[in-house]
Order: sequence, then structure tokens, then C-alpha cells
Amino acid sequence: MAAVAPVLAWLATLVAGLALLRALGHRGIRAGLAAPRIPHDRTPAALDLAFETVRIDTANRRRLHAWLIAPAADSGTPHPAVIVMHGWGGNAAMMLPLARPLHEAGFAALFIDARCHGASDDDSFASLPRFAEDLEHALAWLAARAEIDAGRIAFIGHSVGAGAALLAASRRPDVAAVVSVSAFSHPAAMMRRWLATRRIPERPVGRYILDYVQRTIGHRFDDIAPVATIGRVRCPVLLVHGADDDVVPLEEARQIYAARTHDAVELLVLSGEHDSFADLEQHMGRLTGFLRVALAPRLEGVRALQERAERPCLPAAPLQHDRNPPKAV
Repeated sequence: MAAVAPVLAWLATLVAGLALLRALGHRGIRAGLAAPRIPHDRTPAALDLAFETVRIDTANRRRLHAWLIAPAADSGTPHPAVIVMHGWGGNAAMMLPLARPLHEAGFAALFIDARCHGASDDDSFASLPRFAEDLEHALAWLAARAEIDAGRIAFIGHSVGAGAALLAASRRPDVAAVVSVSAFSHPAAMMRRWLATRRIPERPVGRYILDYVQRTIGHRFDDIAPVATIGRVRCPVLLVHGADDDVVPLEEARQIYAARTHDAVELLVLSGEHDSFADLEQHMGRLTGFLRVALAPRLEGVRALQERAERPCLPAAPLQHDRNPPKAV
């Protein structure tokens, strides 16, 4: 018995050591994937736009920071509205190039920071499904405002925010339209690119990381992938993608488009990269035109959508644009 005791003690130490290594490994994975929190570098005031700073309750008893910008003209009736969501490691200020065109087109616009981003509350982690939760809470908050037409609220999302917009719209029939900018087709493909940039082999380490992330966020990648959720979205969708995107290849936008299940889905290809809004800003007429049709009063909107479905959405002409270094998503 005395000879067994040292062996048992060694085994106990080994098990404890392995558990510690595993915990440290998990902590390292979370740290490596965590989104950087970047503070706002401006507000809508920099664009000479009047706005209201608001706090919105979301999941896990957290609160979101947001800016609400009223439309340029007050018609005296409830306004259509757009909720704008940034991408991974972004914030509401980064989406402000869209503010004035939306404002002048007659839309109220709510620019939100996801949890763990901008000026919103922190949480245990950020993820595409949590971005979607934040969008859904923002939708409920905005729909309760007297000046907003609850039946005419759309989402605009960028990158992870675009995937979240499609996920939220796939389970919320009260979303009137979605503009998806630079969405990836599947989280696993995005993760594999991230692993490759860090020279992490897919087997066995990479596969373990993918499985760990799915367990942590509580969702299978196959269930939340835009290439899957687009088939469950019933509202009009505009997919916008940069031809020069080196973070998410244009082919992934085509994969999402190919998975659509109705004709009110359009694909608009612009010159530009993953994070460049210079081109998008110059083509906001296309986006606001899409939104005007999708958020029009019911009968008028149905007729216009039928007309749009009968003609193809042509790619935009190439533009000169700023080349900003892409962020990790």
C-alpha cells in the first residue's frame, strides 16, 4: 500500500496539471479570439446631425450604447427606420459614413455598439449569435418608440454584424429588410482562415479550437452560417460585397446568394475591400433605393419589389477608393 501512494500522488498531480493546461489553453483561445474594444473617435455631431444617445437593455442584464438619428424631414407620421450594426472589433462610429445618406433619405437610424464593443457593456464573450441578440433587443426598443413605424424597420450589418442581421431576421418576421455588407458564408471558413494566418494546423489543434468555440457560444456553426440563415429569411435582402475583399472572398457572397429561397434577394458587387466604406458611401443611392422599396407602405412596396425582381442587379462601376488595412473578423 505504501508503494501505491506515490503513484496515486503522481497521477493526481498529472491530472491536475493536465486540467490546468486545458484551462490555460481555453483562456488562450478566448484571448486570441477576443474582439479589441476600440473607443469612438467621433459622434454624429461631427456630421452636423442631431442625435440622441440612448442605452438599450439586452441579454444577460447588459446594456447597449446607441445613437438615434431622426430623419431629415418630419412627415408627421411614424418613420421607417434602420438599425446599423458594425463588424467584429468595430463600433458605431465606424458606421457613421452611412448616417447622412440614411438621414436625407427619410429614415430614422439607430447606430448600436454590440456588447464588448464601443461604449456598450462588457460580457463574458462576444459572438455572432450575441450580435444577433443585441440586434433583436434594439429592434424591440426601437419598435416601441411612438415616432417609429414598427412594421418598417430594417437591419444594415457589416461582416459579423451582417451575419448577425441575417440570423436575427431568420427568426424575426417583423424585420422588414436586411442589407448585408461583406458577410462571410460560414463561420468555419472564416475561422480556418484565421487559423491559417497564425499557422495553426487544422488537425488536431484547429479542429479542437473550432469545437471549443461552438461549445462556448452554444451554437453549431452550420446553424448560424449566413449560407444557412439566408434560406430562412423571408424579407427582402440586399447582399453587398467588395470585389477586392481579401478578408472574405467575393465567392462567399455568391454562395449566400445561391442559397436564397425567394426572389427578393439581390447581390450588389462594388469595388472596394472588406472595411472600405468609401465605395459604399458613394453608392448609398442604391442602398437607400432598396430600402425605400422594402420599407414602403405595404401595397406600394409589394408592387415595387415585384418590378425589381424582374430585372437583374448589375455590379457597380469600379471606383477609386481608400485602401484601409482590414481588421480581423
